[in-house]
Amino acid sequence: MTLEDLGYNGKLEKLRNENNLKEFEIGRVISEHKERYIVKTEKGEFEAEISGKLRFSSKSREDFPAVGDWVAITIHDSDFSIIHSILPRSSVISRQDVGKFREIQIIATNIDYALLVQAADRDFNINRLERYLTICNASKVSPIIVLTKIDLIDEHRTFEILEKIKARINNVPIIAISNESQAGYDKLKAIIEKGKTYCMLGSSGVGKSTLLNNLSGKSIMRTDTISESTNKGKHVTSHRELIILENGGILVDNPGMREVGIADATSGLEITFDMITRLSQNCKFKDCTHTNEIGCSVIEAVEKGEIDRASYENYLELEREKAHFESSVAERRKKDKQFGKMVKNYKKDINRKK
Repeated sequence: MTLEDLGYNGKLEKLRNENNLKEFEIGRVISEHKERYIVKTEKGEFEAEISGKLRFSSKSREDFPAVGDWVAITIHDSDFSIIHSILPRSSVISRQDVGKFREIQIIATNIDYALLVQAADRDFNINRLERYLTICNASKVSPIIVLTKIDLIDEHRTFEILEKIKARINNVPIIAISNESQAGYDKLKAIIEKGKTYCMLGSSGVGKSTLLNNLSGKSIMRTDTISESTNKGKHVTSHRELIILENGGILVDNPGMREVGIADATSGLEITFDMITRLSQNCKFKDCTHTNEIGCSVIEAVEKGEIDRASYENYLELEREKAHFESSVAERRKKDKQFGKMVKNYKKDINRKK
């Protein structure tokens, strides 16, 4: 296997030269297990850990390697290699860490397309789709909606769901598939390009592991039977992993995500809710919150039925979440600055006493 099979290209080679990394092996992180990484290179797969220099120069967990990263490593043997540097990322898909509004968790890096996977049965939630879209748009990753388990509903219900999505989400490809009969797989396989990297985003039980197995042509991820009470498969994927597909496409599988908190998503919201963004330019007040102001063009459009009310309410929810996250980050930075000042003053006092 060559680096090109993993998605390496001339742009990455240029970055390697610009960052003076010619003396190191280059590989791609294909899985991560509690700060132990599996890196795939032209010479094979190697277990690796980050160097002390990289660890101490990192300002946060975001500066650590993640699945999808291109890294410069020194190979000692198959069980021990050192990651010295991470090549600049072309894209980063991230979210708020579950239960931690001040932390950002990287889902995957250097992603070209995100497959937003939802099941057509009880899992279907268009608000969650808009949330995933916001994350993709903020990350500059092209989204593709994949509706699974259409074999569990009739054709009329499938049509209703597709029309509901199209009414609220524009210019995003939608592919309906059955993991059982593999209906729709021809359309899905046709959009997967060799050398491009795809990431699956979706809740537990929507059929991501079965989808991965079918696309790869072999059983990679274990899948459990569907529960009769919930119509959902059990959650079996416990970590992120990068896999080469039959047709040369590259796919990152993720654990199911029950909570998907948006982080640093101003541009993402503007793109996802582009009609609201455009109409806000006509609001009477520049700082309009689109909740109760007189002369609000957005509220007027909602009342006229020009904007879907449920989509509008989801937009307000995501805006509130974004504002809370940003205020939490600002508070953390303030505390970090205060702590740094305290340490600096303490060192000055110690030096004076000497």
